[in-house]
Amino acid sequence: MRQRSRAARRLLIDVGPLRRSPAFRRLFVGSVVSSVGGQMTTFAVVLQVYRLTGSSAAVGGVGLAAAVPSIVVGLFGAPLIDSVDRRRLVLGATGCLSLVSAGLAAQGFAGLRSVWLLYLLVFLQYLFTSVNAPARRTFSPRLLDPDLLPAGAALQMFAMHTSLVLGSPLAGLITDVAGLSVCYAIDAVSFAASLYAVARLPAMRPDEAGTGRGPRAVLDGLRFITGHKPLLGALLSDLSATALAFPLAVFPAVDAQRFGGSPRTPGLLTAALAVGGILGTALSGPVSHVVRQGRAMTVATAFWGAGLIGFGLVRRLDLTLACLVVAGVGDVLGVVFRTALVQAATPDRYRGRVSAAEYVVGVGAVELGNVRGGVLGSLTTPSLSAVIGGASSVAATALLALAVPALRRYERQPTVTSTTPAR
Repeated sequence: MRQRSRAARRLLIDVGPLRRSPAFRRLFVGSVVSSVGGQMTTFAVVLQVYRLTGSSAAVGGVGLAAAVPSIVVGLFGAPLIDSVDRRRLVLGATGCLSLVSAGLAAQGFAGLRSVWLLYLLVFLQYLFTSVNAPARRTFSPRLLDPDLLPAGAALQMFAMHTSLVLGSPLAGLITDVAGLSVCYAIDAVSFAASLYAVARLPAMRPDEAGTGRGPRAVLDGLRFITGHKPLLGALLSDLSATALAFPLAVFPAVDAQRFGGSPRTPGLLTAALAVGGILGTALSGPVSHVVRQGRAMTVATAFWGAGLIGFGLVRRLDLTLACLVVAGVGDVLGVVFRTALVQAATPDRYRGRVSAAEYVVGVGAVELGNVRGGVLGSLTTPSLSAVIGGASSVAATALLALAVPALRRYERQPTVTSTTPAR
């Protein structure tokens, strides 16, 4: 019995980072609270645009408004992260994000019906997020020892998917009862938890002087990435999974066609992806012991694509949700392995720029995937858009595994050391 109990504990998510680093624990709690509010805003913007236009392509336009600043600022603003105190940078960006959420709430309460205003506010939101998110990703290697980085990545993904499970259905319920504007207002208030957690951190200055903040620094970071084949392969793998297949833009149309158009159903579809993410992270105890991280990431990405193919083919709500759960499991495990690989392989002086590239792929490419999904869904059908996206992702993953053998051969070799004591 004791052996079974120990085996079960090893299967569950490793909470060692929360026990050993109070600073990481505060960031985790603050991220959960703030991310719930953020998911409520994401849900509200998508639904508001669809209600105003009735067009999946217009919903895809939200993705375009997010993708442009994510890609441009994510790449060209990255050297800033490697040349200033990252803690202060995150505090400033988080404060600006709270103001953008307040602006979304104001337009909602005022009854404005401008899609272009929504696009502008989303543009500003991702303008600040494209600095805030990569800078935050530099914190974990400074707060955790190398052996805890995979577990830390799993906990961060657990927090994100928990916010999806809580945020989207809660936003659907609040929208049904009180309206979209209340979702925006809750998000604006939720930033307080994140601001408190970051304010308690020690200074987070880069260990070494960077190479400036101009094009030279950007090129230096890109050269490092392209010269490190496993790192390059990991980023390309995530790019193929998201830009080719992300399905969020077709959720409202799928709801309207299959399930009657209830405002609660799109929240359930988003939550199903998150439930898969929670299952994947809740049972992620063994990830810290996986040596062939590149191969594991490739297998997980294939499951993501297969789940989306099923989502496009089935018609019953329970089967639709089950396919999205499978996709969510594959997605989160792929991200956990990629994050651990990136953090272990990147020296501190490049960490801001590599984190920014990871952000561009993980967020900017997601929004491009939404554009693809919305436009293709309008030209064909939402279901066919999902099937084509999933099949394209699986094919691209297989081709990448053959084209970049260094990725599938990559073995975990922690080289990053913790330079700031956990507090």
